[in-house]
Amino acid sequence: MEAAEVAMSTENKSPLEHVNDALAQLKEMRHYSKNYVEQLTAQWLLFDGELSKLKQTSRIEDLMTRQGELHDALEAEIAELEALAVELQPAPEEGAG
Repeated sequence: MEAAEVAMSTENKSPLEHVNDALAQLKEMRHYSKNYVEQLTAQWLLFDGELSKLKQTSRIEDLMTRQGELHDALEAEIAELEALAVELQPAPEEGAG
């Protein structure tokens, strides 16, 4: 898709559609973030002793902390956007009948 086509397709989206698109991307990021935190933790547990001997533990601990903070921030933003998506839902139509 060319840039002009992308711009045109996003111009026609409602605010709710934009929020839902952002939510989908953040949820995907959260999924990968969680997996990365788990992988890093598993590696840490395997190599803690060796890394201690090599004086590398503080750098790995810092990465684990930062990964955890990113995951927490993603969770918070997803909750905010989910609340916004509820607010942006169109009101149900009345009097059909």
